[in-house]
Amino acid sequence: MATSQKIPITVLTGYLGSGKTTLLNRLLESEMMADAAVIVNEFGAISIDAELVVGVDEEILQINNGCICCTVRSDLVSTITGLLSGPRPIRRILIETTGLADPAPIIQSFIVDEVLSEATTLDAVVTVVDAVNIDRWLADQGSGENVAAEQIAFADVVVISKLDLVDEGARAKCEATIRTINPMVRMVGTVDGRVDVVSIVDVKAFDLKNCLAIEPLLLSELEHEHDLSVISVEVREERALDGPRFFRWLNGFVQQNGETLLRSKGILSLAGEARRWVFHGVHMSLEGRPGRPWAANEHRTSAIVFIGRGLDATRIRNEIVDLTLSDTSLDTRSIPNEAAQQ
Repeated sequence: MATSQKIPITVLTGYLGSGKTTLLNRLLESEMMADAAVIVNEFGAISIDAELVVGVDEEILQINNGCICCTVRSDLVSTITGLLSGPRPIRRILIETTGLADPAPIIQSFIVDEVLSEATTLDAVVTVVDAVNIDRWLADQGSGENVAAEQIAFADVVVISKLDLVDEGARAKCEATIRTINPMVRMVGTVDGRVDVVSIVDVKAFDLKNCLAIEPLLLSELEHEHDLSVISVEVREERALDGPRFFRWLNGFVQQNGETLLRSKGILSLAGEARRWVFHGVHMSLEGRPGRPWAANEHRTSAIVFIGRGLDATRIRNEIVDLTLSDTSLDTRSIPNEAAQQ
C-alpha cells in the first residue's frame, strides 16, 4: 500500500484521570473525524470510558482487561486488522490507551508488525498531562519504571489538561517539568478538552529517530511489566443504588483510600432517576454529573471501577451491594465519621 494511502493513527495516552476521554470526545465533534474508528483500551474488565465516548458515525471498539502495551497487545493488532478488512471505509484511527500503558510497545506494534506497518502510519503520540497531578504521578515509584514519565518522553504532542485548576506559576512549572523529560515536544493547553483539532490530528509529528534515541531497543522484543501491586476492582450492580447513601459511602471511601486509590469512575443507575449518573475521580478528588437519559428498553445497571493499590475487592463489592437495600442502616464503621454525618 502506498504511503499516501495508509491509514493515519493517533495514539492518545496519558496517566490515569488525566482527561483522555474528555479530549477524545472534543476531537470527535470535529468534521475531521468523519469515518474515524475509535479504539478504547481499559485496564479492567468493565469498560467505563467506551460508554462515555460520544460519536454517531464513528466505529467504537473496546479492548478490555489489560493494557495494549503488553497483555492484550495482540488484540490491538487483530482489532485493527479486522477494521481494515471490513466493508466500512476508515479514514483514520484514534486509540485511547489505558492510563497505565507504556507507549513504547504500542509504537513498536505499528513499526514491526507487517500488516500494520503496511496499512497504517503513526501520525502522532498525543499524551495528556494533568497539570494538577503531574508531580504526584512523576514521583510514583511503585514499579521499576515510571509510566507517566514514559508517556511524556514518547509524546510527539503533549496536551496539558485542567489548566482552569492551576495558576500561571503552576502552569509554567508543569511546562518546565515536561521540557526536562521531552525538550522538543509540542505543547498545547486545554480546559475541558477544548483544543484546536489541527494541533493534534494530521500533524505528521511521529519521529522514529526520536523514539530510538529514547529506547534504542524499540525495534527488538521489549520486556515490559506493570506494577503488580496496582489492581482493578470492577463492580456491576443490577439493582438501583440509593443515591444519597451511595455518594455518602463513596466520599468516605475515597477519603480513606485516597493516597493508594489512583482512579475511580462509574456509570450509575440510581433509584428514581431517569438519567444515568456519571462520576470519576483521581485520588481524593471526585466529580459527578448527570449523564444521558436511560432509553425505554435499556437494561439499567451500575458499572463501577476502582484502580489502586491494596484495595479490598470483596469488601468494596459487599458494601456497594448493601447500598441497594431499602434499609437505611448503613454500617458507618466503613466510612469516616464526618462522611457518615453528611
